[in-house]
Amino acid sequence: MRILIIHGPNLNLLGTREPQVYGSASLDEIDRRLAARATELGLDVTCFQSNAEHALVERIQQARTDGYAGILINPAGLTHTSVVLRDALAAVDLPFVEVHLSNPDAREPFRHRSLVADLAVGRVAGFGAESYLLGLQGLAGHLDRASS
Repeated sequence: MRILIIHGPNLNLLGTREPQVYGSASLDEIDRRLAARATELGLDVTCFQSNAEHALVERIQQARTDGYAGILINPAGLTHTSVVLRDALAAVDLPFVEVHLSNPDAREPFRHRSLVADLAVGRVAGFGAESYLLGLQGLAGHLDRASS
């Protein structure tokens, strides 16, 4: 089973960007941990990061054609602003889990609203890099249940 992992804007700066909020793990380290966990779960993952909204939308749109069973996504700041990202996720109709390193509900008020949460099969936030691993495990479980 193939899973697409999408990292939104500014996540390429992880490890150096506000470590008190986002932790000290780099994006490469998170991707390595995701690949290892995917192997344990019998999954094949592909990781993609972009700072460009249109590139994220195009990658989401291509996911169904490329045979992905689901998406693990950290939309980053686009969580709160991007109707087009929401529309892309709705259009491909693949199950996805929304993840965040920090807890958006414990931060500034503008971060409390997610434009994609109601479409997601689940949401994991506030556990740093572990949020991705928990989200991947949750998505794998969802896909297993859906295929039974």
